[in-house]
Amino acid sequence: MILPIVAYGTPVLRKVATDIQPDHPQLAKFIDDMWETMYASSGVGLAAPQVNKDIRVFVVDTVQMFANMNDDEKKEYPGDEGIKGVFINAHITEMDGDEWPYNEGCLSIPKVREDIYRLETVTLEYVNEQFEPQTKTFTGLSARVILHEYDHIEGKLFIDHLSPLKRKLMKGKLNDISKGKVNVDYKMSFPG
Repeated sequence: MILPIVAYGTPVLRKVATDIQPDHPQLAKFIDDMWETMYASSGVGLAAPQVNKDIRVFVVDTVQMFANMNDDEKKEYPGDEGIKGVFINAHITEMDGDEWPYNEGCLSIPKVREDIYRLETVTLEYVNEQFEPQTKTFTGLSARVILHEYDHIEGKLFIDHLSPLKRKLMKGKLNDISKGKVNVDYKMSFPG
C-alpha cells in the first residue's frame, strides 16, 4: 500500500525516533509499504517519520541510481556500487573522510534542492529486517543517502545543514509546502 508522505511542518519530522523490538506490530507489512511508497515517489531512500511513524526504520536503494550512471560518473564514487537495504534501530558509530557537496532534495520538502556538505563515509550499527545485527561502513552516494535518512530518524532535515541566511530565504517556499501549496505526483499529507 502506498502511504502518504508527510510534508514539511508535520511534527513527526522533528521528533527523535525510537528503537523498536522484533515483535513490532505488522513490521513486515510496514517495510513492504515503505518500499512501495519510496518507488512510487521516485525516491532512493525513505524513513519512517516521512510516513508519520516515529520509529527508527528506513529503507535505501541506490542500486538503480548507479545502474543509470555512465562509467565516468561511476568513477567519481570509488568503492560505491549502490546498496539496497532495510535499516532498523540504526546508530552511527563513526564518520570519516572529507566533506563534499551534493545537490540534495527530500520527498517531504518537494521542489527544494540545495547543495549539502556531508562526510564521505559512515559506519552504522543496525539490525536488518530479520533483526540480525549488522555493522557496516558505507561510502560515496550510498553514505550520503544513508546520512540523509538517518537525519530523519534523528528529527533533522537536510535544510538544517544550510546557513541561517539560506533557510531564511526559503521560508516562503517552506511555508507554502506546509500549507499544501505544492504540486507533486505522489501522495502527500500536510500539517493541520
